[in-house]
Amino acid sequence: MDRRGFLKSAGAGALSLAMGSGAQGQNAARPNIVWIVAEDMSCHFSHQGETTISTPNIDRLAAEGAVFERAYITCPVCSPSRSAMITGMYQTTIGAHNHRSFRGKIKHDLPDPVRTVPEIFRDADYYVCNGAGASGKRQGKTDYNFEYSPDLYDGSDYSGRAQGQPFFAQFQLHGGKNRKARVEHPVDPADLELPPYYPDDLVLREDWARYLDSVQLVDREVGEIMDGLEKEGLKDNTVVIFITDHGVSHARGKQFCYEEGARIPFVVWAPGRVPSGTVRNDFVAHMDMAATSLHFAGLDIPDWMESRTLFGDEAKPRDYVVTARDRCDETVERIRSVRKGGFNYIRNFYPHRPHLQPNRYKDNKLILKHMRELYDAGALEGHPAERLYTTPRPKEELYDLNVDPWELNNLAIDANYANKLADMRETLDAWIAETGDKGQNPETDEVYDADMAVYVGRSKDAAANVVIRRNIAQMKAWAAEGI
Repeated sequence: MDRRGFLKSAGAGALSLAMGSGAQGQNAARPNIVWIVAEDMSCHFSHQGETTISTPNIDRLAAEGAVFERAYITCPVCSPSRSAMITGMYQTTIGAHNHRSFRGKIKHDLPDPVRTVPEIFRDADYYVCNGAGASGKRQGKTDYNFEYSPDLYDGSDYSGRAQGQPFFAQFQLHGGKNRKARVEHPVDPADLELPPYYPDDLVLREDWARYLDSVQLVDREVGEIMDGLEKEGLKDNTVVIFITDHGVSHARGKQFCYEEGARIPFVVWAPGRVPSGTVRNDFVAHMDMAATSLHFAGLDIPDWMESRTLFGDEAKPRDYVVTARDRCDETVERIRSVRKGGFNYIRNFYPHRPHLQPNRYKDNKLILKHMRELYDAGALEGHPAERLYTTPRPKEELYDLNVDPWELNNLAIDANYANKLADMRETLDAWIAETGDKGQNPETDEVYDADMAVYVGRSKDAAANVVIRRNIAQMKAWAAEGI
């Protein structure tokens, strides 16, 4: 299959609703589209089985709409994830795969004919906005790894729209980054159970409790957004999609391709368009919200878009979904994973580097500092968490999620799974070739150094800058040695 054929099979095709397509028809018949995106959260909502806390507002959206049980991010860190989300393209296809890249003098434009979703909606006479928090009164997070127009959005909330004009609105919630969230029922660390791949430790328990508090806060904010739509008389003609941008910021979560980092909540609430109580088990990539939104608006889905609509006659379920991680800040890395059937296959392209390579963003977190202390003291010996520090890592990992949801038993070394391993290898190799995965090509020193100059310059802490530069030097030395 050639690349164009692949892109078409990955969600292309013009869609139209009975109400009309493109910018035709009456605005009143075209629904508003709302995206709610919470940062740094895994699948810890009540409708997904979390019992320590209650999330009634998101649970209501789930009960009245459609829940996608096997939804995955295409990259487990924010800027590549958002680059994919806002274009409906794999970040690796459009060259936006390295986290926080092209922030300095060297710029990156989207390849022709790729455009952003807000631009497509604006061309269809939608008002487009992007706001922070439930109020949306401040400009919301963008964090895209490509050049875009400074007036990509018309405003931060939908109040500036013309009378009767439909809108495309994004609400960016701080989510799991807010470990100091004030909630009515804060979680007692003694009441929770940590995933078994982390040591049962008081420091980690306290952090996880505060993370669950942040989940409760996000639920409250979602309720406020929905109340605002109801107050304006907009709920009956609005499609709401709720996701998180990737998993919780933890040792196996954010930045990594295990379930904790890659699997996300994905809820579509659309009265009269999606039957209530729908539960789907087909594979979904987070960027599918792009084509799905265009479908509900009656707009043509561009031929170039890799996103797939999840509804309508043109919906085509995915056989698998790929999650890809590349450089994060100063830390050079390349990991690819494939979810297919009941399995997760992970390929580590730099197995001689530890899972937890030097990375200032993560190394400064209390939980990571504490886990490092436990490891150095020998307290993690024989525990699954020990694997986060030892080298070499396995070149390949294979997990049967049906019997091993915590991904503890690597079946890649089990001869009984040789055929399954070969199938997953072939699937990933075909995806890399068909999509033109740009992670195959190392960054030039010019681009890397330009990005790092901006990254280091963000810190006003001289000592921190020394650590960053030391990490950069180590990364470049490893790269030069080909390990």
